[in-house]
Amino acid sequence: MNAGAGLPLALLAAFSAALVAQAPTDIPRIWDDAALADWATPVAGLNVRPSHYSSAEYYSVPGDNLRTYPIYHPGSEPAGYWEELNKKRPEPLVDASKIRSREDWIAAGERAFREVDNLWSRTDDPALIAQARDPRSFEGVFRLPDGTSFGPRWVVTAEGVRLSSPACSACHFTVREDGTVAVATPKGPRPPGSPQLIPRGIGVVAAGAPLAMQRFYAGDPRPTATWRMWTVPWAPDERIESRRDASDRELQELVGGDPGVFNRPHGSPFYATKIPDLQILRYSRYVDATGTHRLRGPEDAGRYAAFITGADPMDFGPHRILTDAQRRVRFRYADEVLYAIGMYLMSLEPPKNPNPAAADVLARGEQIFRREGCVNCHVPPTYTSGRLTLAQDWQPPTNHPNRDDIATVSVGTDPGLALKTRKGTGFYKIPSLRGVWYRPRLLHDASVTSLEEMFDVARLSPDYEPKGWNPPGVTRRAVPGHTFGLSLNAEDRSALLAFVRSL
Repeated sequence: MNAGAGLPLALLAAFSAALVAQAPTDIPRIWDDAALADWATPVAGLNVRPSHYSSAEYYSVPGDNLRTYPIYHPGSEPAGYWEELNKKRPEPLVDASKIRSREDWIAAGERAFREVDNLWSRTDDPALIAQARDPRSFEGVFRLPDGTSFGPRWVVTAEGVRLSSPACSACHFTVREDGTVAVATPKGPRPPGSPQLIPRGIGVVAAGAPLAMQRFYAGDPRPTATWRMWTVPWAPDERIESRRDASDRELQELVGGDPGVFNRPHGSPFYATKIPDLQILRYSRYVDATGTHRLRGPEDAGRYAAFITGADPMDFGPHRILTDAQRRVRFRYADEVLYAIGMYLMSLEPPKNPNPAAADVLARGEQIFRREGCVNCHVPPTYTSGRLTLAQDWQPPTNHPNRDDIATVSVGTDPGLALKTRKGTGFYKIPSLRGVWYRPRLLHDASVTSLEEMFDVARLSPDYEPKGWNPPGVTRRAVPGHTFGLSLNAEDRSALLAFVRSL
């Protein structure tokens, strides 16, 4: 029956207006002292939480909320486009005055995730802007179906047009076979012979490029800035400490070539962290492979976006990583931008496998999944318990603040990231298996490239050659941990993997 049947039109209209009025249009305060108090997980080597800027420090600078615009390939740029850009006044990327519902927030967040730019990369350098307007920069470069390039963006500021790069979609994207780009997806290798992604000469504006590092680590030469990203004062790694005065060639050797990882601050080039699949974020209680911060809702997702883009004092108990000049809030995104991104990310759902195995095979695979105990950690329907497993040979203190989420088991994963970096909480979070069928990299460090490799007992051998990420200078090593299912016969293993790929 029609829910509105029998209601006068005027009353029905008033009822609909009331529902709209109740839609969540307020902008939550992202950097909230009470929420920050128990947000971070203590660092295992210190048993203290990393420090955060206070809300007073954070809100002492204005929030940035600027719309960005695409860069077109030569011959595809609409007539008068560049001239119109230079006449424009700044516009908000997220206009909260137009948001009336949850769906509006999600739509605004999707756009913001795609288009928000990295302030540390924003530049008015005439030479770089000219490079981005030079047809020669685009020869043989990837081109989207609408004629735009992937990556760098124009930003209209109060001081004029600036060149910049994406903040979120620069890492979280996949180039599809049809030439489009999907965002918030796990990043994997592009097919051999694929065109260059970023127009020539302007990769310098990318996040993590020398320009951005020079600005965030103000006053540091590049080797010192790189050392500051990864040094662990309470557990120094000589491989990092010895490169404080490294040459550009030596620094490049640390970066690595696997597209599935990105050596962000607090990590290590020797203990990698995979670029995550954000389409399963909603199934997590924590962010980062080592569960560095709680994930209690879209505010925490936005809060983490703020944290990794600059709102990070890098203080760990008595250890201060940054200089006095570097350790201050110099930039922040407006709360409406961060909340919209959080709402978008928490709305995502991984796509289902369009070609699952036959029903009888899936039924057999599910039986094995339950028989082998996989269901104890990867609990349906999210296929994760959301809990934290112990790094090998580590036990948390009995009064650990996250104790209710700790599973008192270790699956034997290499403990380097969880114990020897500034991301080292002593834990690895249990990931969701939803959407695992399409992920190009598995395990926290992207060592494994397929479920077949994951369930191959050969990976436990020190002579094994992993098909995914390897530490600098390493080609042969064991990929330890998660030995569940390695003893299955071929038929059972095939059924189990078919079931997992259907999730």
